[in-house]
Amino acid sequence: MERLQKVIAQAGVASRRKAEEYITAGRVKVNGKKVTELGVKVNPNKDRVEVDGVPLDKEEPVYYLLYKPTGVISTSNDEKGRKKVTDLIDVSQRIYPVGRLDYDTSGLLLLTNDGEFANLLMHPKFKIEKEYVVKVKGIPDRKELKQLETGIKLEDGVTAPAKVKMLSSDRKKNTAIIRIIIHEGKNRQVRRMMEALGYQVEKLKRERFGFLTLGNLNSGDYRVIKPMEVKQLKEMAVTKPS
Repeated sequence: MERLQKVIAQAGVASRRKAEEYITAGRVKVNGKKVTELGVKVNPNKDRVEVDGVPLDKEEPVYYLLYKPTGVISTSNDEKGRKKVTDLIDVSQRIYPVGRLDYDTSGLLLLTNDGEFANLLMHPKFKIEKEYVVKVKGIPDRKELKQLETGIKLEDGVTAPAKVKMLSSDRKKNTAIIRIIIHEGKNRQVRRMMEALGYQVEKLKRERFGFLTLGNLNSGDYRVIKPMEVKQLKEMAVTKPS
């Protein structure tokens, strides 16, 4: 017997955390009965589990790297009918993003139907680097860059130490381009870090996740993540506890 959210994640429907949201929202049935309590255990070989009326069907795991454009949301469902990252990848499997990039943020995003893999990469105890390039209105001084490096106080806590480098600045346009490397996954973290210092973000792009980069991909393009890369990501997560 296994926990219901784990079975849903292993079936490739969503991450374990997202599966818990589906359960509490009443979107999951076991043997025809709606389940809204977390902690319910099922036999994946005997019990019939449905999400949104669709029975679980164990799929082969797939892994993709997408160059997410701006103006696309990082979700597999949207009630407002906006364009989703899953619309950009033509596959038969039910894939979903590993973490999120904001609507106005572009760059590297992983998508998969492997819930355990997604859960592993998103777990806060593993320090997988994410590299961003951000363009802001205004030019931070050395003291402010040091604040970004040591930690910025946000409403959900102080950010962990980051690696920060000023790439360029334009005095005439009063803008700066900064590289920020973090390993946390707080919601809209880089934007909020800059806003906490009083700088408006004009552009934000994620260029790296762990050792993966965008390479030669253009905005909106994607590629399959190679089996060896998947293996490396898993090893990177489990060998780098905080």
